[in-house]
Amino acid sequence: MKQSIKSLIILLVLITSSLMAPKLASAQQDDVNFQVFYDELSPYGQWVDYENYGYAWIPDAGPDFVPYSTDGHWVLSDYGWTWVSDYEWGWAPFHYGRWDYDNYYGWLWIPDNQWGPAWVNWRQSDGYYGWSPMEPGISLSIGFGRAYSSSNDHWMFVRDRDFERPDIDRYYVNRTDHARIVRNSTVIRSTHIDNSRHTTYVTGPARNDVQRVTGRQIKPVSIRENDRPGQRMNNGQLEMYRPQVSRNNNRDRQAAPERLTNLRDVKRPSERSGSNQQRNATPANNSEKQQQQGQQHQRQQQQDAQQQQRMATPANNNGRQQQQQREQQQGQPQRQQQQDAQQQRQQGQQRQQQQDAQQQQRQQQQREQQQDVQQQQRQQQQDAQQQRQQQQQPQHRQQQPAQQQRQQQPAQQQQQPAQQQRSATPANGGERQQQPREAKQEKENKRND
Repeated sequence: MKQSIKSLIILLVLITSSLMAPKLASAQQDDVNFQVFYDELSPYGQWVDYENYGYAWIPDAGPDFVPYSTDGHWVLSDYGWTWVSDYEWGWAPFHYGRWDYDNYYGWLWIPDNQWGPAWVNWRQSDGYYGWSPMEPGISLSIGFGRAYSSSNDHWMFVRDRDFERPDIDRYYVNRTDHARIVRNSTVIRSTHIDNSRHTTYVTGPARNDVQRVTGRQIKPVSIRENDRPGQRMNNGQLEMYRPQVSRNNNRDRQAAPERLTNLRDVKRPSERSGSNQQRNATPANNSEKQQQQGQQHQRQQQQDAQQQQRMATPANNNGRQQQQQREQQQGQPQRQQQQDAQQQRQQGQQRQQQQDAQQQQRQQQQREQQQDVQQQQRQQQQDAQQQRQQQQQPQHRQQQPAQQQRQQQPAQQQQQPAQQQRSATPANGGERQQQPREAKQEKENKRND
């Protein structure tokens, strides 16, 4: 009897504690604001005061870092396709806030208080799936309502059959194909409404479509609330810290980074060190991967031993042939993948060679055009010089007769008075000769009268 009473008391205590624990956790989460981002991300990057955004975080993740691309993969959860990051700080920037790109500083993160499986835009094309970080201020309605597509360099594409791979970073499509895929793609508009958080998420590709192209059954993982910052996969569950963050500051403390870096002191991504980043840092993840690798190694050893035994028995020739056929069939997908990868590399090299050839051709054309322009300019200068010379020659020829005329005019003017005098002298003399004759005639006429 006493034992049963003790058991009943213990059971009541356990039930009471289990009921109180979520309330305590929720009470702690209700008090979370942006300060949790400022404090938890400071060791892994630099907080700056960025124009138009306010406080922004620049990760020290190396020059090749791209959000929702570097060191992570996709898993299907109850909220849609969820990004699982290998970075220890991945619980925050990939599930809260937005990413933007600066040509000098690289990728920077602007915090927000809404949690999501991944704040990205989705596209699908014939044989491809793609996603791109959602920029600050871009809501779902804006992303759906217009041909929203940020720079083609910010999109990541994979073949649809490679979408669910844990090592998806090895299967990204060459960036030279992004523009073509974007032009031939459509926006994925499927959403999930989270009534508990009053938020709508874009879920990404349809589960049935991914199962059909990959040939694998996809079982959604459940998300388990974690009371500490971080995330990890554990026994088929995604343990994640995802508090409901308040925008309001505490009355006792104004939320702000304790250490703020001046933008002038921030180096380029190629000059920043990513050595302080912890990738695959969760011990549970490492132990699970090591166990999986050990189990796979043991299975491989057992298969090799069985194959040697079958090959040692002459009666098992048919079995060996069947085993070889099965191995060949099993190896076909791998060979096909290798062939596809090699083909992609060859196509990429060919495209690069074509681009180089086109670039050289354009440069040659530019040089020829410059030479033609220079030759035309020289010809124009020569023509202009000849015209000036031709214009100067008639003027010179006109000036010579004018000078001759000016030289001849004084001589003519001197000759004219002399000629007038000469011409005037006989006339006067004639008049003087005629006057005596008339006088004589008058005298004779008088005498005759």
